[in-house]
Amino acid sequence: MTDVHDKNTRSHNMSMIKGKNTKPEIMVRKFLFHNGFRYRINHAKLPGKPDIVLPKYKTVIFINGCFWHGHEGCKYFVIPKWIKNYESY
Repeated sequence: MTDVHDKNTRSHNMSMIKGKNTKPEIMVRKFLFHNGFRYRINHAKLPGKPDIVLPKYKTVIFINGCFWHGHEGCKYFVIPKWIKNYESY
C-alpha cells in the first residue's frame, strides 16, 4: 500500500503522536498523587518502560490508550481502513 503523504508530511504527523504525558496518564498520576501515592514515570530501566512505577508497592502501571490499543466495545477506537481489507481481521 502506498503512502498518501510525502516523507516530510508523514514525519510531521508521526512526530505529533504523543508517547508520554498523554491525557489518560496525567489523569491517573493526579489521582495517585492526590491519594498519597508517590511514583516514578516512564522508567526506562524496567522491561516494557512502564508509564508509572510505584516503587514502595513494587507495582507498575501501563496506560494503553485507544489510539494504539483499542479494546472491544470502545467508542473511540476505529479500525484503520487498511486493516478492514484483510480477511483475517
